Amino acid sequence: MLLWFLPIFLILIMIGLPIVFALLAAPGALLYANGQERDVAILYRNLYTGMDSFPLMALPFFMLAGEVMNRGGITTRLVEFSQAFMGHLRGGLAHVNILSSILFAGLSGSAVADTSALGSTLIPAMEKNGYTRRFAAAITAASSVIGPIIPPSGIMIIYAYVMGESVAALFLAGIVPGILVGVGLMVMVRVLADRYDLPKAERIVTQNQEISKTEYWVSLVLIRINFAGILLAIYAGLSARIGLASFDAAGDKVHSINLWVVFALMLVIAHFMLMHYRTMVSHDFRMVCKKAIAPLQTPVIILGGILVGVMTPTEASAVAVAYALIVSFFVLRSMKTRDLYQVLAKSALSTSAVLLLVGAAVAFKTVVSLSNAPQILADFILGLSENPLMLLFLINILLFIVGMFLDAGPAIIILGPILGPIFVDLGVHPVHFAIIMSVNLTVGLATPPMGLVLFVASSVSGERVETIARSILPFLAVEIAVIFLITYVPAISMTIPRLTGFVQ
Repeated sequence: MLLWFLPIFLILIMIGLPIVFALLAAPGALLYANGQERDVAILYRNLYTGMDSFPLMALPFFMLAGEVMNRGGITTRLVEFSQAFMGHLRGGLAHVNILSSILFAGLSGSAVADTSALGSTLIPAMEKNGYTRRFAAAITAASSVIGPIIPPSGIMIIYAYVMGESVAALFLAGIVPGILVGVGLMVMVRVLADRYDLPKAERIVTQNQEISKTEYWVSLVLIRINFAGILLAIYAGLSARIGLASFDAAGDKVHSINLWVVFALMLVIAHFMLMHYRTMVSHDFRMVCKKAIAPLQTPVIILGGILVGVMTPTEASAVAVAYALIVSFFVLRSMKTRDLYQVLAKSALSTSAVLLLVGAAVAFKTVVSLSNAPQILADFILGLSENPLMLLFLINILLFIVGMFLDAGPAIIILGPILGPIFVDLGVHPVHFAIIMSVNLTVGLATPPMGLVLFVASSVSGERVETIARSILPFLAVEIAVIFLITYVPAISMTIPRLTGFVQ
């Protein structure tokens, strides 16, 4: 059935049928032609079943949190914060673009939202600063793929739902690969600086910053809590080595000093360290940092709640929405009640599109399983080579090609149940393979000819897709190199989940 499904699916896409309907119509037509009318009913019944899931509730909440933050003027604050730190480098605004994508990834988890929100701000600014429009659009599209890699990530929630993996483990496994993609892009910007005569280094700190008393005190408290939390984590990791903790019969760590007492001490230390640091920077630089503190707590709340064990990812997504609303309405005061309608409507439309794709892809997966296609494909793949390293290379090529034409969510739901078990049997850790697949298909969003963020970047910048596609090639080369690095060095993605105990 798969042999006929692909041509029918591609024809339906090319005539303009939305992917969600093509995913249902292609297998439905084949089942009907084969006289399997009963299986046609299963196909469409599973459309609803595929969306009726508690873990998937995290998707609309994360999308809503990102939309609230974006509507509340968070994008401008992140850009100013990035400029203050990266503006002094050669090609400063290009580096700012990448760093802003890394920070924005912790709020939205969406490449399209990243391209739209940051592109509308940074592409005109870069062009005004001396960059070509095509270069600005290309770096915006290339860096936006970091969004679904660094948690929270919509595609990782989908993968965890389909494959029965831990959402927390996938979130943690995506941190280092996402940062690695960002660092790689920054290196490429520096390499291209002389070739494209990028603007000279200039530190940009917005002058005469204003901040409300509420935001000032909220930021002051939050930065000290964060700093103290980092110091506490370092203490907890070293406590056994310095004789301030031991292990009981069950293997649990027992601290000699109550951790709340240690945290209080660390809070005092953090306060004096920050008071010393403030004498080394300008008033405007401090204000830029303070204005970014409250928005940047969103990923801290999400990951912190999951790691401590007080929240599931779905619960963390709901808390993130509540926090985003509190910050936007009462701390930053950048949103009004009348803005809620547009925010809810936009996030509802985005969520419905994603969930319909998930439901259609799950329904398609059910029909495919009835045809024994996964076993046939597994036998074919294993017949190509017995070397796991060679098979990983071939699968990366396959995923990269698939990512050129198909959105990451449907591709994961269709191919994950087929490819995942094959490589787990070959000794690849399921979380490691999840990251390989997620990063590869995410990079496909910025890959010609059908990369979605290329079209979004074209819409935002006014530049032709073909022109952006040519300019993005050096950055795609970096991202492909990172994919193979993640593939063949499992420690890059597996270290943090193992250290935190989410992966054995």
